[in-house]
Amino acid sequence: MSTDPAAVVLARWASELRCADLPPDVVDAAERHLIDAVGCAVAGIRRGAADPALTVARSLGGPPEAQLFTGERLGAVAAAFGNAVAVHALDFDDTHPGGLVHASAVNVPVALAVGAAASADELITALVAGMETVCRLGAAVPHGFHARGLHATSICGPVAAAVVAGKLLGLDAPTLTAAIGIAASGASGLLEFLHSPAGTKQLHPGTAVANGILAARLAAAGATGPAGALDGAYGLYRALADRQPDRDTLLGGLGSRWETTGIAVKPYPCCQLSHASLDAARPFAGSEPGTQAGAVTVTLHPAAVPIVAEEPKRRPRSAYEAKFSVYFGVAAMIIDGRVDLDTFDHLDRPDLLELAARITVRTRDAGGVPADAPGDVEVEGHRSIVDRAAGPGVRDKAAANLGAGAHAVFAAVDSRAGAAALLDAIEGCLT
Repeated sequence: MSTDPAAVVLARWASELRCADLPPDVVDAAERHLIDAVGCAVAGIRRGAADPALTVARSLGGPPEAQLFTGERLGAVAAAFGNAVAVHALDFDDTHPGGLVHASAVNVPVALAVGAAASADELITALVAGMETVCRLGAAVPHGFHARGLHATSICGPVAAAVVAGKLLGLDAPTLTAAIGIAASGASGLLEFLHSPAGTKQLHPGTAVANGILAARLAAAGATGPAGALDGAYGLYRALADRQPDRDTLLGGLGSRWETTGIAVKPYPCCQLSHASLDAARPFAGSEPGTQAGAVTVTLHPAAVPIVAEEPKRRPRSAYEAKFSVYFGVAAMIIDGRVDLDTFDHLDRPDLLELAARITVRTRDAGGVPADAPGDVEVEGHRSIVDRAAGPGVRDKAAANLGAGAHAVFAAVDSRAGAAALLDAIEGCLT
């Protein structure tokens, strides 16, 4: 493996990547996640969850070089910002389990904004380059950013967005290295929203993609960025995770080991760290746990507890906070037999809150097991364990989110018609 700085290695690989280099299963995965992302965005826009970001995106204006999913033509930075927030607004978008990053939210909007006139091959190639980048950046320090109160998606996202934008702009390896350096310098994103009813996390992909596109354009204009911005003495990992990355996870097998195929489609519109618990609770749907405390016990990875299981989360103060409450989610699964978008519209249900108040959370020995697996729920002595939450069929999920316009979106992807045709199909879902 090369001993060059990580940014140099990533930039060299990404700049040289061609669609012909991508195995069929990687192309298929990229197309699946593209469909899932736009479905999540359409659902978010329909429910008004992205309204503030769309309002601001429209106000930013710019040359009509890119398109909001709603159809307005704006500057690429503005369109990507609004669309990225829309993808993530319901927390229904995909997650890479190893990196704990929302991969599509920080890559798809950039590809469709900067590559608005791109061919399908160019779009998919850039998208895969960004997917590989964001997943590897997060997985190289498992839970490292979250443990320090930082959102991995918004730390790694600007770098991935710069790679996608730089690839579509045709940057050579040294210029793309500079773009990565500039983007890493703008990485930020606090998890303090976990202690409030605020929905700040919804905005993180938006600011990430804006920073990434700006970084690529700045580099193209001659601005420079440090090659050590990722793994240098004052680079992203040392400064924000207080450790150096696992270099093999970050850079090993580029072009032969594909993280894109390991990105998980979400079955539930809430934090990934609750999903396996929800699956484990499903067999108890319709049961009536006893009224004593501890009648329901959920066992979690220690890293998941600060995110989804702190005491105040038993009674969420907002729909977004409820999405980060394993208590609320498990109670809904047991009582309703489902957790879907409508679950989080009714926070004052006495039956859910009463059961949530009686759920006991305990932790297991981490033992190298990912934080989202396995799910382990016990109800009055009966135990259910699942290895990992199972994702739904992507097209079934997307069809439900896209509504009557789903066929046109699928056709645009299947025919490899390019970004413009896909954007028009997405707009058709919202008119």
